[in-house]
Amino acid sequence: MTKAAELREMSDEQLTVTLKETTDNFFRLRLQAQTERLDAPSELRKNRQLIARIKTIQNERKRAAAAKDQSTSD
Repeated sequence: MTKAAELREMSDEQLTVTLKETTDNFFRLRLQAQTERLDAPSELRKNRQLIARIKTIQNERKRAAAAKDQSTSD
């Protein structure tokens, strides 16, 4: 499991790649769950949480950049 602190240390490009990989993995896990061949159902939750963490960090960075742009334009 990737911790939020580790994710915050990543660059924007690394976060985007990690998000893509995690989303693809989550899709595969969901397919396995539908066909009842999923070994560890907890993996679904872990992937969903990781996706949420990455998106949260990306949104934080966007808001920080927007606030910085706003303060420099005043």
